[in-house]
Formats: sequence, structure tokens, C-alpha cells
Amino acid sequence: MTSRLPLTAPTWPAELHLGFARAGERTVLRENRHRGPLRVQKALYPEGEAVCQAILLHPPSGIAGGDQLRIVAEIGAGAHAQLTTPGAGKWYRSSGAEATQSIDFAVAAGATLEWLPQETIVFDGAEARMATRVRLAADARYLGWDILCLGRAAAGERFEHGRLDLDYRIERDQKPLWIERGGLAGNDPMLSSPAGWSGATVCGTLLCAFPELPQAAAALLETCRAVAPADGASHALSALPGLLVARYLGDSSEAARSWFANLWAILRPACCTRPAVTPRIWNT
Repeated sequence: MTSRLPLTAPTWPAELHLGFARAGERTVLRENRHRGPLRVQKALYPEGEAVCQAILLHPPSGIAGGDQLRIVAEIGAGAHAQLTTPGAGKWYRSSGAEATQSIDFAVAAGATLEWLPQETIVFDGAEARMATRVRLAADARYLGWDILCLGRAAAGERFEHGRLDLDYRIERDQKPLWIERGGLAGNDPMLSSPAGWSGATVCGTLLCAFPELPQAAAALLETCRAVAPADGASHALSALPGLLVARYLGDSSEAARSWFANLWAILRPACCTRPAVTPRIWNT
């Protein structure tokens, strides 16, 4: 079912509500509602009917001051959804108004979610607030990453003005697995501090959670640690109770994404019980 949410204000907020369900051996996109410039055009099945791929589109291609984006996805029992984006997300310089993005994922019993967006670029002068919440059932599976770029490296731009606030939370069976909050102002001392960004402009986090992880963690860490970012950037992998974490800190979003894709190819068979099939949209 595809429908439009009613517009209730003259501003340009954007909302996207997705619902995935299992129908026999197939995962279907049973709910696809949007308001404003956020949408999924169609459900895709590049690796068969068990996995439903959805490409999240934001036609303006950038988020301006005052914009408010909200993305909600519910993955029903036994379903497998893979969400990705067609290109980098951009947060533009603001004249003062804050832009926000709220992501809320709920993954039901026996369900699997892959959240594999391309990088997010925060322009100098942006006023940005990003919040992500992932709610997992006791036996749900999640594999996702986020790559954050401060400033436009190709233009020699640094994040010298504006503000960025982040809030990321993963829960399993209503108990927290991961809580991360942070805030940075332009030219914040933490951007150059060894205890913070250490002068880097790109950071990334990959998070993987599945019921069998405690038994598989040691072998997975050994295999994953044999793979390094191509640019030699700082990186690390660790296993927390119920969660495997990979971190990148460097200056290349391409190297970060390539490294995460290599890790995803290792982790996907264990987490999602399927071999890695690279989304074609990454090559366009």
C-alpha cells in the first residue's frame, strides 16, 4: 500500500513510514507512507524474495536549516529488510535554524534489518541534530553503519562554524546495548584533541547485533581484524556484551565505506545468515 500523509503545515518537513512483513518465504513492503520529500519508490529484490531492499530517496539532495526529517521503519516478525541510500546525505550551512533528523527502527521477533546508508556530509556552518533509535526483539538481528564527514574535504573546508548533536541508541528486549551521545561546535577543541577527533575529518561506526554473537565474537573479531582501511586510518574493532563495534577515524569517506563494506561481507553470513550481495546502487 502506498499513500500520502496529510500535510498539516506550510513548512517543508518530511516523514517516511515503512512497514515490512513476511508473507510465506517473501518479505513485502506492506506500508509505505510519506509526507514531503522523503520516499521509497518501490520494493526491490536483488537477491531473491526473502530480502526486501528499499532505497531511501530525499529528492532535494540536502538538508537545510529548519528542515525536519523523520524516518520510521517497522520490520515484522521473520522479515528481512535492507535499507540504503543512493548517495551522500548533505547538511547545508544554516543562517541559524536547526535542522533535525530522527530515525526510529523497530525489529520484531526473528526479523533482520540492515541499515547501510552512504556517508553524511556536514557543511561548515550547519546546525544539525541527528537521533537514531533501534529497538530489537530478543532474537532480532541488526547490522548497520554510519559515516560522518565534517566539512567538504574536496573543497578544503573544515567544520569551523555551526553545531552538530548526535544521539544513537540500540536496545534489545527494552534493555540498552549501545548509548552514544555527543555534541560538537565549529572549531571545538575536541576536533583536534587526541581524546576526540585528533584532527581527522571523517568518523564511522559499524554496529552488529545478533543472538549467536557471544559464541561467534572471537572468531569474527579475528577475521575482521585481518582487514584494514585502505588509507591506513585509525580503526578498531571490539566486542561488547551482545554487540560488535567497528570504528574508523581518518580523512576519507571512500576508504571508510570500503572498509565497512568489507566487514559487512564477513559479518553478514553470521548475522543475517546470507552471503553478501553488494547493492547495485553503490556502484552508480
